[in-house]
Amino acid sequence: MTHDHDLVLRPTAAQREAALNPPPGRNGGDLVVETLAGLGATTVFGLPGQHALGVFDALRRSSLRYVGLRVENNAGFAADAYGRITGEAAPLLLSTGPGALTSLAALQEAAAASAPVLAISSQIPTAGLGGGRHGYLHELPDQAASFRGVVKSVHTARTQSQIPSAIAEAWKSALTAPHGPVWVEIPQDVLLAPTSLPVVTAMDATPDDLVPRPELTAVAAELLSRAARPAIIAGGGVVRSDASGKLRRLAELLDAPVVTTYGGKGAFPWAHPLSLQSWLEDRHTTDFLEDADVLLVVGSGLGELSSNYHTFKPRGRVIQIEADLGKLESNHPALGIHADARLALQALLETATERHDPGAAERVREVLSRVSDRIASQELTLEQSLLTAVRRALPARSPSFWDMTILSYWAWCGFDPRGTNLMHSSQGSGGLGYAFPAALGAAVADPTHPVLAVSGDGGALYSIAELATARQHDLPVTWLIIDDGGYGILREYMTDAFGEPAATATELTRPDYVALSESFGVPGVRTTPETLATDLARALATPGPSVVVLPAVLRMFAPTHLGQDA
Repeated sequence: MTHDHDLVLRPTAAQREAALNPPPGRNGGDLVVETLAGLGATTVFGLPGQHALGVFDALRRSSLRYVGLRVENNAGFAADAYGRITGEAAPLLLSTGPGALTSLAALQEAAAASAPVLAISSQIPTAGLGGGRHGYLHELPDQAASFRGVVKSVHTARTQSQIPSAIAEAWKSALTAPHGPVWVEIPQDVLLAPTSLPVVTAMDATPDDLVPRPELTAVAAELLSRAARPAIIAGGGVVRSDASGKLRRLAELLDAPVVTTYGGKGAFPWAHPLSLQSWLEDRHTTDFLEDADVLLVVGSGLGELSSNYHTFKPRGRVIQIEADLGKLESNHPALGIHADARLALQALLETATERHDPGAAERVREVLSRVSDRIASQELTLEQSLLTAVRRALPARSPSFWDMTILSYWAWCGFDPRGTNLMHSSQGSGGLGYAFPAALGAAVADPTHPVLAVSGDGGALYSIAELATARQHDLPVTWLIIDDGGYGILREYMTDAFGEPAATATELTRPDYVALSESFGVPGVRTTPETLATDLARALATPGPSVVVLPAVLRMFAPTHLGQDA
């Protein structure tokens, strides 16, 4: 009897001949790029370094497109965005020591946002591994230790024969739910040495499905079908698993209102009658969700931002669907379902029964009206008008990337992305400098739509060097820089906490951003709140990169998690 696991695919005569007589002139770096191509990669990001030159030499002989950035952390942000937009593992090529370590903040953001990034770093020569102090350039006693607490998995190839399997295993890890960054390192001498190993062809690294337990989804479906006041919180897991259509069908089946987290923007249509939009930092929304007798949380860990700074205290039954086991029931007791959001939502659609609640849409309108009235009472017309202007200028299918700046905090709550997987920010880990290099990565992934990046002047200085990258690759990214003369949100936080900011810490000397962008060959324009929509639309419609600078001091809406009246 022959079993399926006994079957072995036999190579053809041509394949055997190619394996026995590989082309000359290859090194360990060729095995890296051949493996990436065999896995389906078409584009890689990175920055060269002395120990990694074997890989970059091999890129010359490959069909892979290389997009080099000016700072490793920015290359990591670009790969992060490429992974978010395409759903593919984005290769990030780095060199040893300082180059590798400079990418850590970007990899932390990729981990927080579950973006599939395949980081491949060189290492010191094999003789130096093991923790001894040999004095090699860039030497660390244990380089991988710096990444183990950040990435999903760490893989080391100590010989050339280990390279294809290590990269394939890492690729599978990055794309198995929950997606995330992974780390591969290969010693310099392994990359540089000539190789007689066969050319790497197609690799099988199909990610595993994270399937829900049927008895749990059956209980969840029964609870939702019988609920008097069901509600849904949709997180980033819905976007990453491409499950927004299934979420909408389930919400309509149950007449359940839906609020999206900041990482889940676009998971549910903004203007849908059941949409509570994204006003999570508002007590009216928090109260509504607390009143649900059955609350379905899909693809969210209900962390700090998604729980109105941990003031959210659900009174009903919570059902949580989450692919990241570390987030499952970590903040609230729940019927925890460890599963990919798409597969779990499909199971609920197959087992839940229809319920009708004619008053659900009216209750949603009441909540949104209360939120609107609260914001209106604070006389924040400038901030609201700027958000409206950005939305008017941005084409419907264009993605946007937002740095940690006041207008971004407004956008988390009040911006309609007009589609799934179109709005991204660094709110996962909260680091500065994300927006512009991430937007470059998105433009590489899909150059058919202009891309918007939004930064403050403080965050802009983290990634200003990438104007050279934008110009070199002629990427269609428009960078809106809100120039308020410092770290605006920190200025507000310190004023609220201590009565005044520490000016030496929050106020910044900064360049003329228009002149600076033009020195890179990137057109720039200085705008006003009244002309922003027109100037931004014109920049987005012009091929290639551009910069729009808006001098403005913005304010945040009052918080509702500190005990004040909503």
